[in-house]
This record gives sequence, C-alpha cells and structure tokens, in this order.
Amino acid sequence: MIRKLEAIADFTGRLVAWFTLLMVLITFAVVVLRYAFNTGWIAMQESITYLHALVFMLGAAYTLEQGGHVRVDIFYQKFSEKGRAWVNLLGTALLLYPLMIFIAWISWDYVSESWKVMEGSREAGGLPGVFLLKTLLLLMPVAVMLQGLALMLRSLAVIRGKQDG
Repeated sequence: MIRKLEAIADFTGRLVAWFTLLMVLITFAVVVLRYAFNTGWIAMQESITYLHALVFMLGAAYTLEQGGHVRVDIFYQKFSEKGRAWVNLLGTALLLYPLMIFIAWISWDYVSESWKVMEGSREAGGLPGVFLLKTLLLLMPVAVMLQGLALMLRSLAVIRGKQDG
C-alpha cells in the first residue's frame, strides 16, 4: 500500500516536471511575441499562472515524498532511524493532517461557488476555466494527505522494526 500511495506522488512529480517545462516554453513565447512582434494573448499569459499553480499545488505531495519540505534538521539528523520515524509520524498526524483538513475545509465554499457559476477569466480573451484552477485548492490537500498516509505507514513500519525508512 505504501508503494501505491507513493506512486501517486511520483506520478504527480513527473507531471509537474513537464508542466514546468511547458511553463518555461510559454513564458519564452510570450516574451518573444511581445518584444519581437509587439503582440500577445491574454489566454497565453494566464496559462503561465495556471501552470505555476499546478506546479506548486500538485508538487507539494511529491516534495513531501522526496523529503523536501522544511524541518529542523539540526535535531532531526541526530535522531536514530526510529526517532526520525516518530517525528515523521507525529508531525504528519498532529501538524500536516490538521493543516490539510483546514485548507480543504476553508476552501470548499470558495471552490464550490466557482463551480456553480463555471467561473472564467475576468479578462476578455482569457481562459474560461478559473473554476478548474481553484479546484487545486482541494486537490492539493488530498494529494498531500495521501502522501502523508504513506509517510505514516512507513514510519509505523520502522517503529515496529519491520522495514527500513
């Protein structure tokens, strides 16, 4: 089960890598169009914002899986493997999960209202899917909580002495 949960984060990490490349290419195209041809499209510029949001919101679970989120390494590095597993288990259960639940809860009305009106860009020629962009506020906590579950299961296995972390 741990591997299946981590596979989700790995998939989103690879997806985010491609979104990042696409964002760079579109940004380059916007600059060339603006300065070489004195033209541009609002939708193209907005797509950079959408991709930027995708990279950060979907990349959060992958970053957690890779151990890239901030922690106080001064203490963490000195702990034994079981000590680190306890920190990961308690930190996930007491800090990560409540925060992700709060983000999902506080975002629910905001996202649902956007879906009700199928919110689009306020700019003429902008992208019509603002409601999809806002949905990331719900997808991110779910993805992070799934990866958090994998981290807690892996930590429990280490604590029980059944598996290396």
